[in-house]
Amino acid sequence: MELKIVEEYCQKLRMFGMKEYLEQRVSQAEQDAIAYPEFLSLVLQDELQTRQAKQIASRIKQARFEEEKTFEALDKKRYPTKVQRILREISTLGFLKHKKNVIIMGPTGTGKSHVAQALGFQACLQGKSVRFIRANQFYRELNASRADDSWEKTFKQFIRKEILIIDDFGLKGLNHQQADDIYELIAERHHKGGMIFTSNRSCDAWVKLFPDQVLSNAALDRLANTSYQIILEGESYRKKMRPNLDIDLEGGLM
Repeated sequence: MELKIVEEYCQKLRMFGMKEYLEQRVSQAEQDAIAYPEFLSLVLQDELQTRQAKQIASRIKQARFEEEKTFEALDKKRYPTKVQRILREISTLGFLKHKKNVIIMGPTGTGKSHVAQALGFQACLQGKSVRFIRANQFYRELNASRADDSWEKTFKQFIRKEILIIDDFGLKGLNHQQADDIYELIAERHHKGGMIFTSNRSCDAWVKLFPDQVLSNAALDRLANTSYQIILEGESYRKKMRPNLDIDLEGGLM
């Protein structure tokens, strides 16, 4: 009866982790003659771990990853030693502390999105807010927000994230509105860092994507000077998975 009452208190206090493991902890305490302070520590630890797991799951959901990628699952040996060293360095998320960004370049299928999402996943585990979005979707969301006058609110959501991942940047040239939006994003986050771009084009080629060269130079100067720049090369993962499919990809870094 007393255990039931405690479970009811846990329910009312929304201490669901403690409630879930309470019966197991009571049996453990009786079997091992655990003292009251230690028992209290154990049930509170259960509650804390349950809350932390829920928070991590919530951050991962809000990040909107296409896939949950990790550095452990990345075949880092396929890259040169210098690239492996940089990957180890950025995986610690030290670039956030130093307000830097990360630009990941390379041909299609070389692991750019994997690395970017692995960084985002690692950040979620460490309690950081993350948003993953493809470049084209980023432009579409901002453009749609202009129709109902919610552009400012939508734009601030991208600014406030501790890590913002823009995937597949530079697949095609930008129109004037898109160029303005990406410039505003880079300018607003210039002293905050935490942006991750993936692209199949080198940074030097980004200049030609902008219709206004003055705007492009202003944006890219801010971004390039505060970024780790990584080039991933090698045979495409996708090509290895589909050996009978021969695709000729033109442009970019290939």
